[in-house]
This record gives sequence, C-alpha cells and structure tokens, in this order.
Amino acid sequence: MTESVIDPGVLDRGHVRLTVRGSRATIVLDRPDQLNAQTPDTWKALREIGQHLAPEVRVVVVRGEGRSFSAGLDRRLFEAEEVDGAPGLISLASRPVEQGDAEIAAFQQGFSWLRDPERVTIAAVQGHAIGAGFQLALACDMRVLTTDATLRMAETNLGLVPDLGGTLPLVRAVGYSRAVDICLTGREVAAEEAARIGLANSVVEPDELEAATDRLVEAITRSPAGAVRETLALLSQAEEAEDPEQQFAAERAAQLRRLRELVGGSGDE
Repeated sequence: MTESVIDPGVLDRGHVRLTVRGSRATIVLDRPDQLNAQTPDTWKALREIGQHLAPEVRVVVVRGEGRSFSAGLDRRLFEAEEVDGAPGLISLASRPVEQGDAEIAAFQQGFSWLRDPERVTIAAVQGHAIGAGFQLALACDMRVLTTDATLRMAETNLGLVPDLGGTLPLVRAVGYSRAVDICLTGREVAAEEAARIGLANSVVEPDELEAATDRLVEAITRSPAGAVRETLALLSQAEEAEDPEQQFAAERAAQLRRLRELVGGSGDE
C-alpha cells in the first residue's frame, strides 16, 4: 500500500507532519530540538488536519519526534507580542474579550476534533508531556506511555489555566479530587502512576512504543468501522446521560442503526 499525505501546506505549518496510510493517520509533532514545544501555528495545523482527513481514516495516532512528546508552550509566547504571526499571551491580554475568546476557541479546535467519534485517536507518549503537551495527550481517546514518560499540567503554576480542552478529559479519567491535585500542584505524574489512576491505557519500554501502538491500531481496526464509531459515540456520551434510561435509549437507537446497515448490506468493513 502506498503512502499518501494530505495537503502539504498543512504539513509545513507549525512543525506538524502528517502521513496517511490506508485507514490510519499519523500526526507527528516535529520540532525535536525544542522538545516539540507548541505555538498557535501548531494548533492551526492540527485544526486543519482534523478538517481535511478523509472519511476512510479510522484511527489517528499522535506522537512526538525525538525524546519528548511535547514540553508544552513555546516560551516565546510568554515574552513576545507575536509569535510566527499569531498573538502571544501578552497580546491576548490586551484584546477585547470577544476577540480573545474567539482566538482561544480557534486554538481549542486543534484539540477538540480528536474526540470526534468518527475515528479513534491514540497518543503515543514518550518523555515529557507537559501543559499543552499533556492536554494534547488527554484530547485523544487512548494513551500509550513509555516507562520514562511523565505527565504534568503546568499552567496553574505559571499563573494560567489549562485552556486547550484538558480539564474535562482529566476529570473523567481520574476524578475531581485527583484532577485538583494534578492541576494545582503542577506535579509530575510518572508512567506507573498514570496507568494506575487511569491516565494511561498501557505502559511499555521506550523501544516498544511503536510496536505497541501498531498492535493497538490493528486490534481496533479488526472490528467493523460502523460498530466502532457507534460504540465510541455511546461511551463518549455515557457520563453526560442524566439517567440510565437516557443511555438505554441511545444504545437502542445505535443498535437499530447497526442492524439496518448490516441487513441492508451497507458495505461496512
């Protein structure tokens, strides 16, 4: 099977590299000399990838080049009015509230699409996942960590808040009390603890990360795409169901859709 890429213009922005091979897309943060520190261009590239991925893509793997997944925000964002043509934090502070809100909302869109039930997303995390890096890993449905990986929500220690969509999946994964601890202390969560409290699906040796991720992708794609999509949608909404009957009703509706598609020979693979 030949490799293909989507719109090279997306790939050249924000040090983000995208490769699509069959039903799998791999997104690589490609700035290893800066430990894959993120800028608004990173988030714009991620957003555009989410907007342009073909429907055939069933699994998206997000990883970092080099020894770190992502060490968080590019430090220039704290010091400059503008970074690579986008506003720095100083500049955002001086914006009218509505404009600042819209700009942060656009940043968030680089993360939020990773929770769309149309596809399963996996973060393959090595080294550091700090701040925005941690939030990017949290945006994914699943996380595979190496034994040397550490997670850290650094924003509060810097006088900021996590604003790239990380608070909801963090609370869902570990509960309110642990999320308070992780965010307000800014402490590192090592891989072993991450697995124990629900932040990691598995922990592997660094040289096994690629193979372990490949096995997970293979296991997910064995099931029919429609069944995976419907199940993911059910799971993602389960905590928001106001009562069990609401979830029962959603399950019934999803099952009937699946049965109609299977009996109708929709070509689901």
